[in-house]
Amino acid sequence: MSHKPRSMPVGQRNILRPNDSASLWNCTLSPGWTREESDILRKALMRFGVGNWKDIMESGCLPGKTNAQLNLQTQRLLGQQSTAEFQMLHIDPLVIGEKNAQIQGEHVKRKNGFIVNSGGKLSREEKLRRIKENKEKYELPEDVWSKIDLPRRDDPVILLEQKERQLAEMQQELIKVREWIQDRRTEVTKDAKALSLELDSFVENDENLDIMEETSRGKRIKRSP
Repeated sequence: MSHKPRSMPVGQRNILRPNDSASLWNCTLSPGWTREESDILRKALMRFGVGNWKDIMESGCLPGKTNAQLNLQTQRLLGQQSTAEFQMLHIDPLVIGEKNAQIQGEHVKRKNGFIVNSGGKLSREEKLRRIKENKEKYELPEDVWSKIDLPRRDDPVILLEQKERQLAEMQQELIKVREWIQDRRTEVTKDAKALSLELDSFVENDENLDIMEETSRGKRIKRSP
């Protein structure tokens, strides 16, 4: 059974309001993203279309964000890994996220809060069919998305704060990586010591066996007529 977006006031069809589905407004954030930036991305996707990273970046609303970062956070807003079926559509991603949040079942696999691909790659025909279907279901009217205003975050102070925050996050990540490397080194050292003891024991047992064999051989020689 398909899940259709709830009815919205005229001019706001297929847009979630702040009091709708609160859990989706708390969707997970990718590393390096703030809640404010995620909300700006949501509006940028409505304004420029899903996957239109070039126009989003050139708009200046999310300075410093790369294609990969925009794509990953879009996946979290949509609640699914695949974005191909919404390519260039002017949609509110949280409408799709609300629908995906309600999908349950053993066949559903999730990672970082969103549904991951479980089948093969979509054929060109299937991709175009889904885009057409989603356009009819979810795309906003042009007189709505074309009027969405986005902040231009080119203020030097804002950019400096963003870079400082990114640097702090990278430093924290570096600390975690160093701790992981140290833990692996400790484990390797322990394994090496254990292996060395095993080898020493093996060599000692092998030497004892040689002595026993020599002793036994000597006894047999003495007993020979």
